[in-house]
Amino acid sequence: PDALDETLGRLSRKPGVRATMVLDRATGSILKTSGPVGSVRKTKTSGSSAPAVGTFTQEADGSSADHDQGAEELAAMIWNFVSTAGSFVQELDSEDEVKLLRLRTKKQEFVIVPDSKYLLIVVHDTSA
Repeated sequence: PDALDETLGRLSRKPGVRATMVLDRATGSILKTSGPVGSVRKTKTSGSSAPAVGTFTQEADGSSADHDQGAEELAAMIWNFVSTAGSFVQELDSEDEVKLLRLRTKKQEFVIVPDSKYLLIVVHDTSA
């Protein structure tokens, strides 16, 4: 745990790092976060002021429950992404495994490092 805290602290101080998250590899449950993890995912609304069901709005007066829900949704999406990528690699070569995943969008980049017990996720601004 101390080494994990040290690693997350070091990563959080890097320029452009918005948030970090550690997930349980087997279940996808959140073990540790730093930064505004829940605000990484923005709500897509179609002209209405109310957020869509199951989404998170990035508002200054948002409650902790909204932030937690946003973090849980992001964790589930990442866990599914890693599981799918792992299945893809296994189909290509059953003796191979995923070591690092990078997903870059116009606004942010996700760096995902799978370990035997954990998934380490770092969210960067792409401008950095």
